[in-house]
Amino acid sequence: MKEHGVKVATACADVADEAAVRKAISTLRNVLGEPTILVNNAGVALSAPFLKSDAAFWRKVLDIDLMGAVYCTQAVLPAMLEAKWGRVINIASTAGVVGSAYITTYCAAKHGMIGLTRALAMETAPTGVTVNAVCPGYTDTDMTEQSIANITKKTGRKREEAIASLVAHNPQKRLIQPAEVADAVAWLCGDNAGSVTGQSIVIAGGEITP
Repeated sequence: MKEHGVKVATACADVADEAAVRKAISTLRNVLGEPTILVNNAGVALSAPFLKSDAAFWRKVLDIDLMGAVYCTQAVLPAMLEAKWGRVINIASTAGVVGSAYITTYCAAKHGMIGLTRALAMETAPTGVTVNAVCPGYTDTDMTEQSIANITKKTGRKREEAIASLVAHNPQKRLIQPAEVADAVAWLCGDNAGSVTGQSIVIAGGEITP
């Protein structure tokens, strides 16, 4: 982007496919050089009662929400270690800090992502690479819009009532804005956050204090 003085390139991949991830990152590497910042933001939120969540359901959520982060991190970490500087930011969720009914698979995946964050942060601590997680509450995104639509369809509630039910435990009684999440990620990417690693930063209006 000329206005910011940086190069931009894109490459599509299914993050649940390790080979596709490595191919996409190789494509980007040829244009942009070795990666030093990775934000694992791919995710899917599917809801179902635990006893109605079969193996295929579990695999779909875990492959995207957890293994996608594993594949992407494994693909870029060697270059970060060689450079002795790197930032890995995993977009987890408040569902990775507490449990919620009917999203057992999503909670398990996000708890796994936080575990990945903490363990890898300890492994890379002496290297100049930091690994952190950002844990938003319900955020004003397409994923939340799908949740709102499901609530209105199944309960007959109005959209405003559906949103109110989602933010009921948020003391600020509102959806988190994407820019608020992005600002936290940007800070973690900076040099002044070099001593911050292994952390799970909750952005949820005071809903959770881990």
